Amino acid sequence: MGIKDALQRVENRIHEACLRSGRDPREIQLMGVSKFHGSDEVAEAWDAGLRLFGENRVQEAAEKFPGFMETHAGCELHMIGTLQRNKVKAAVQLFHCIQSVDRVELITELGKHTAGREKPLPILLEMHTGEASKAGFPDLDSLSRGAEQVLECPGLVIRGLMTMAPYTDDTAVVRSSFKTLSAARDRLAERFPGCDWSCLSMGMSNDFEIAIEEGATLLRVGTMIFGDRV
Repeated sequence: MGIKDALQRVENRIHEACLRSGRDPREIQLMGVSKFHGSDEVAEAWDAGLRLFGENRVQEAAEKFPGFMETHAGCELHMIGTLQRNKVKAAVQLFHCIQSVDRVELITELGKHTAGREKPLPILLEMHTGEASKAGFPDLDSLSRGAEQVLECPGLVIRGLMTMAPYTDDTAVVRSSFKTLSAARDRLAERFPGCDWSCLSMGMSNDFEIAIEEGATLLRVGTMIFGDRV
C-alpha cells in the first residue's frame, strides 16, 4: 500500500472513531511521524495532503526538512523525541513546536535560546503516564513547576500536553494513560487559566482511536502512514 492510500485509511479510521465518540473530526490534527523515512516519502505524504510532520532527532530533521520547508509553504515540523540540552540551539531554529518538553532544566535551556524572539516558540509539556522508561513530568505538581518556569521565559508559550502510552495490547492500560493526561490538562487549566492547554498530543499507530475517545487533539502516526522503519 502506498502512502496516499495509507493516509486515506488512517483518516477514515479517525473519522469513524470521532463518530463513535461524538467528536468533530475537524478537532483532530494528524501528524505524520517521518523519522527514519526519507525526503521522497515526506514529499509523497505532502502530495497526499499531509502538512504536519514529527521528527525524533534534531540531526535527522536538519538533514531532511530545511530545504523541503523552503519550497513547501505551510509545512509544519514538530520535535517529538527526547531533546538533549546541547541540541536546543539547533532545535529552536528548526522546529515550529517542541512537544517533548519533559523537565524544568530543558525549559530553562529553551528559554535561553528563545529570549528576544519576536514570536514565542510553542511547546507542549510531556507527562509520564506509563512505562518507567519513558520521559516526562511524573505528576501534576511537577507539571505545575514546569508551567511556572515557562511563564518566566518570554520566548516560550505553552500550547498543551503530550504523552506516550505504554506499548501493550491491554487497552485498559492504554486508556488509563490517556485519561491521566486529559485529567492533568483540566487541572492545569484551573491552576493556570492564562495558558493555552488546548492541545492533547497522544495516540500513535497502535492506539490513536482510543486516544480520540479520550480527548486527543493531535495524533502522532508513523508506521500506518509510512510503513515499517527502514
